[in-house]
Amino acid sequence: MRPVVLLSPLSLLALVGPAAAGVTVQKPGLRVPKKYISANHSGAVEEIFVKTWDAYEKYAFGFDELLPVSLAGENDLGGWGASIVDALGTMLVMGREDLFNATLPYWETVDFNSSPEAGTVSVFETTIRFVAGFISAYQLSGEQHPILIQKAQQVADKLAFSWINGNVINYGHIDFSDNAPAIALTNIAEAGTLTLEWHLLTQYTGNQTYANLTKNAVLHMANLATPLPGLAPQSIDPATGKFADAYLTWGGGSDSYFEYLIKYPRLTNTDDTTFVDTWKTAVDSSISHLLKTSTVKNFTYLADQDDSGTIRHVGSHLACFYAGNWLLGGKLLQNQTIIDVALALNDGCWNTYASTVTGIGPENFAFISADGNFTGGSPITASQMKFYRKHGYYITGSDYIQRPEVLESNFYAWRVTGLTKYLDRAVSAINSFNKFLPATVAFGSLNDVNSADGGLIDITESFWYAEVLKYLFLTFDDPSHISLDDYVFNTECHPFKAPAALDSYSGSGKLVPQKNFKPTPVSLPKPAISPK
Repeated sequence: MRPVVLLSPLSLLALVGPAAAGVTVQKPGLRVPKKYISANHSGAVEEIFVKTWDAYEKYAFGFDELLPVSLAGENDLGGWGASIVDALGTMLVMGREDLFNATLPYWETVDFNSSPEAGTVSVFETTIRFVAGFISAYQLSGEQHPILIQKAQQVADKLAFSWINGNVINYGHIDFSDNAPAIALTNIAEAGTLTLEWHLLTQYTGNQTYANLTKNAVLHMANLATPLPGLAPQSIDPATGKFADAYLTWGGGSDSYFEYLIKYPRLTNTDDTTFVDTWKTAVDSSISHLLKTSTVKNFTYLADQDDSGTIRHVGSHLACFYAGNWLLGGKLLQNQTIIDVALALNDGCWNTYASTVTGIGPENFAFISADGNFTGGSPITASQMKFYRKHGYYITGSDYIQRPEVLESNFYAWRVTGLTKYLDRAVSAINSFNKFLPATVAFGSLNDVNSADGGLIDITESFWYAEVLKYLFLTFDDPSHISLDDYVFNTECHPFKAPAALDSYSGSGKLVPQKNFKPTPVSLPKPAISPK
C-alpha cells in the first residue's frame, strides 16, 4: 500500500513555503508535442462538436436538449435552450465566431421572467449554465455583446427569490411563474456553487447584492460544525440554517461546494481566509479518513462516510472531478502532498475508463480496501467480484450520460505535469466516443459502458457541448490559450477571466478545528441528486 502523508497543521505549514510572485498552476513553457498537433486531435474534437451542433440546430433548436435517436428536442432545464448557452463558450474557444454570432438573435427573443415549462427551476443548474454561460461568452467575445450580461442579470434576478424570510441559505428550486421557492432541504452544492457567477455579475452590474447573497451562504456553511473538520454534510435546512444530516461525500450533491471553496479565492483574490482554510481542511480530513487504496492494483479512491459514520466504498463519475480540483488547489497552495494524491486519484478514475469494453467510464462504481467493502447497497455479486479481481473496482451503475469529470481531471493533469500520457488518454476517449456514441444524428449516451452493444440512451446533454468537448479541445490546444494561470472554470466548464495571481493562497496557515457536531433532522424532502 502506498504510504500517505497526512496534512496535519504542522505539515501544512511546512509544505506551504514562500512562492514566487504570482502563483502558477500550469507547467511553465508547456507545449503540445508536434505529433499530437500533426494528428489534429483538436480538429477531431471540433468535428464532433459541429456535427452535434448541426443536429441540435436542425432538430431541437430552442429546446434544452437534443434527442439524437428520435430526432426531437426536450426541455428539463427551464425550456430556454440550455444547450445553446452551454455551447456559446465552446464555440468561441474553438474560434467558431460564425456559430456564436448566429445564436445572438435568439437571445433577443427569450424572456427569463417566465419559464416555458411548468414546475420549478433549479437555482444551481440555471446559475451554472445560464448566468455562467452568458458571462463567460461576454468575456470571451471581447465584451462586445451587452445583451449577454443583461440576460445573466435577468436570470439572477428571478433566482434571487430563492432566498426568503431573511434566510442566509437559498432554497434549491423556484417557480418562475410566481417566484415561490419549493420548500425543501437544500444540498450544499445547490447553496455553495453560486459564488463565482454571482460575484462576476456584481462586477458587471455594480449590484453588491448578488455577491453578498452567495458569499454569505458559503461563509455560513463553512463556519458550522461538521462531522469531520472542513467536510460539510450534504443537506441543510434554509429555514434554520442548520445541517440536516451527516453524510460526507465528494460526489453529487456536495461536489461543487468543495470545488468552489478553492476557485473563489483564485477568481476574487479575496483576503478572507475562510475559503482556503475550509478547503484545505476538507482535503486534510479526506486524506485522513476517506482516502482508500484498492486491494487489487492499489488504485486510490475517496470513499463516502454515511450518517452513522460508516465508510462506504463507493465512487462515481461525478466525484472524479476531485483530482482536477486538488491539482488546482495543490498548485495554488504550493503543496506537493495534495498534488501527489490528486494524481493518484486521477489514475484511479481513469482506470474506470481504461478497463471497460468501450473505453468509457461508468456512472457509479465500488471497490474493496483494507477496511472492507461496505457500500450501503447490495452485496457484491460473483460477476462483480470477477471484474474487481481484474481491474481494482467494479461497476454498480453501468450507464454513461456524457459526463465530463474524468476528462476534466485529465485536462488538469496534463496542464500541471506536461506528461503526454494524459494526451494519450484523451485520444483514447475521442476514439471511444466516435466508435460507441454516434446516434441517428449526433452523439447519444450509453446504457452499458462494458458492452459493445450496450444500447444508446436518447439524449445529448447540454454539458456535452460545454464540458466534455471543451475540456477535450483544450487538452490539445495551445496551453497558453485559456491558461489555468489566467482563467478559472466554473463547474460547467465556463471559463472566467481571473485577475493576476497573488504571491500566495495559503490562507491563515491553519486548519479549521473540530467543533461539536449534531445534525438537526427535519421532515422535509431531501433534494434529489440531479442527473444533470
